[in-house]
Amino acid sequence: MTATATTLSLKRDLLTGTEWSPAQLREFFRLSAEMKAHPRSYKTALAGSMFVMIFEKPSLRTRVTFETGIASMGGSSTFLDHTGARLSEREPVRDIARNLERWVQGIVARVFAQETLDELAANANVPVINALSDRFHPCQALADFFTLEERFGNLRGLKFAYVGDGNNMAHSLMTMGARAGAHIRIATPAGYEPDPQIVSESKRVAKETRGKIEILRSPEDAVSGAQAVYTDVWASMGQEGESAVREKVFAPYQVDEKLFALAAPEAVFMHCLPAHRGLEVSAGVIDSPRSIIYEQAENRLHVQKAVLHTLLT
Repeated sequence: MTATATTLSLKRDLLTGTEWSPAQLREFFRLSAEMKAHPRSYKTALAGSMFVMIFEKPSLRTRVTFETGIASMGGSSTFLDHTGARLSEREPVRDIARNLERWVQGIVARVFAQETLDELAANANVPVINALSDRFHPCQALADFFTLEERFGNLRGLKFAYVGDGNNMAHSLMTMGARAGAHIRIATPAGYEPDPQIVSESKRVAKETRGKIEILRSPEDAVSGAQAVYTDVWASMGQEGESAVREKVFAPYQVDEKLFALAAPEAVFMHCLPAHRGLEVSAGVIDSPRSIIYEQAENRLHVQKAVLHTLLT
């Protein structure tokens, strides 16, 4: 274990991101940068460790970066495809957790319901990592703010705008942004705001870090002067039946050239992917030189390696 790693002590599970204090997040980003710069120094960090990856939803970035990251540190993984049948359909989640803890050193789960993750963590005496749920997507948000730190050097006071649905991505961006001391503005249509409890918790943390959380209605107000402009799909996996209605509701929230022009001159565009060009974002914005979507995707690998290293070594 490196000297950097020994200074970072976090709770064993990463379920929401609220487990981590602002100071721990800063130290985590230092570890992520160290692991990205010197990957060979960590090539045996997980030697002999086996992980199980349980996915109820399809994935490109999350699956490949976790499997690649585990292998690059000497570990191995088993993939359990639950895209056809939910995790609890064949047997109770608690029984699955109590079996898995006897065979593996960690569980990476991409699920529909946050409650599934909570039940796994409550019954498995090994770390459980949220690879996406209906409430949070912490690994993505960690990679996002790590990417912004690389770009701007300092997250404190960074002006960050999110435009679209108040979904799991909005929740995690608020959670991590508050801990980073950023100024977060979230603009959503009426009825699609983020969860009030998560907003309240994020505002509480933001007071400690001199950050700011604002929930707005106007996308123009959110984007004005922002250094980073972020959006996500309007209908997440499991909401396909709402797509037609959502396209009408969210049409004024598309991040197009006109809206993006209100951002700061140095502003970057961000998206967690997959993206729908012509819906939540125009092709002219997402494919422009100011888009850093592939930098975000690359950093999923480095940040998730740091998550695994932190929770298991």
